[in-house]
Amino acid sequence: MERYRHYTDTSRIILPLVDVLLIFGAFRLAGFQQLGSWHFGGYYPFFYAIFALLWWILSGQFANLYRTDRLITYPEKLLYLIRTFVLHAGVVLLAILLLKLYWPPAEYLFSVYTFSVTTVVAGRFLITFLYRTYHKHLARPHSRFVIVGAGPSGQELYRFLESHDPIANQFMGFFTDTPATLPTELRPLVHGRLAELKNYCLHEQIDEIYFAMPLDRRQLIEDLSRFADDHFLSFRIVPDFRGTVRKDVNVYFYDHLPILTIRHEPLGIRANMAVKRVFDVIFSLAVIILIFPVVLTLLAILIKLDSPGPVFFKQMRPGKRNQLFPCYKLRTMRTNHGQTELQATKGDSRITRVGQYLRKYNLDELPQFFNVLLGHMSVVGPRPNMISQLEEYSKHIRTYQMRHAVTPGITGYAQVNGYRGETREAGTMEKRVEYDLKYVENWSFGLDMKIIGLTVWNMLRGEKNAY
Repeated sequence: MERYRHYTDTSRIILPLVDVLLIFGAFRLAGFQQLGSWHFGGYYPFFYAIFALLWWILSGQFANLYRTDRLITYPEKLLYLIRTFVLHAGVVLLAILLLKLYWPPAEYLFSVYTFSVTTVVAGRFLITFLYRTYHKHLARPHSRFVIVGAGPSGQELYRFLESHDPIANQFMGFFTDTPATLPTELRPLVHGRLAELKNYCLHEQIDEIYFAMPLDRRQLIEDLSRFADDHFLSFRIVPDFRGTVRKDVNVYFYDHLPILTIRHEPLGIRANMAVKRVFDVIFSLAVIILIFPVVLTLLAILIKLDSPGPVFFKQMRPGKRNQLFPCYKLRTMRTNHGQTELQATKGDSRITRVGQYLRKYNLDELPQFFNVLLGHMSVVGPRPNMISQLEEYSKHIRTYQMRHAVTPGITGYAQVNGYRGETREAGTMEKRVEYDLKYVENWSFGLDMKIIGLTVWNMLRGEKNAY
């Protein structure tokens, strides 16, 4: 709707100009601090022009930088600003290294970024605060709206708009023939039945009607749509898929054709797959080259001294789309137990003395970096379970197979949240699968970095559930 836009064309022009002026001030402050002068000198005007132009281009790619409504929170806005500055700094440094141009000293560059980040962040938050204060106390709401239907979708829409954007939108009430279905605290917000809706809209100068009822009410939808057209109101339909699917849906548009998907798949996007694979190869090569020659040799000697048998243990595991692959580990059990498909338990007599420490500090997983290099595994992903577990849990946990939609990992979201080791109860595996699916549906490169960091921390302190 035109009245309810996240940002205006004016803000997309004015706010970048304000940014450029603030960056200009940051350059002057940095010059005074480093050079003792308020004036540009030598090549600094050229550098400022490149710096500011690059910011203008990058910031234009992130529309959320110029949103002043409450649909985007202050922490989210800060995150967008910092992310853009980090990207900006990366491009500048890359240009310095590749083009071998003569740039200002590092101290000056650091001061420029420090002052730029400080002034732009402060300026953006001040403008947003003034905008919201004006609309809260002085301006008329952009839109007065009603919600037709008070089911789960209508209630969810009301709570969202009230918590995120009460400044631009004024909620006038629910219209429903079944007010008793509403929670007690929301019943006073019902302003009438469906038959009273049209008169109310005309009398109260309503701008928008949100239809939040089942889509099979076609006659009612057509009637209200025609009424909205005749009286210059906006008519919005809030689709409710709860009767069809039991999870959130994502809506994509192929031209004007809406496509609904019931599972978000960021790792189904080729660009994301490429980023993840490049990182996997670089990271695994670094571990193999820098750590393996010393650490793996030492661990191999300890394993051989502790008990007879090979250093490595290989077992077939189901990977992406249940394709079997040889999963490598350092041997932590005695070779004569003959129970390779039986899960390790606390106090398991099969585990060697060295094996106890390898498991506690996750060192037995080190050879899996070879699996990563070969493409069988990723550094981060759902842990590959045994074949017997795949068959067992697929029968009892409906969503279990979905964790195999991506490449398994050496470490995973479930593991850093405490779900690793023995799974005696079905509920434990259900929670593990729940975290795996959260990872699959919410993957980002930043999430991978977070999981790796938490894994390193857990390795340093040792894990009580590892045995």
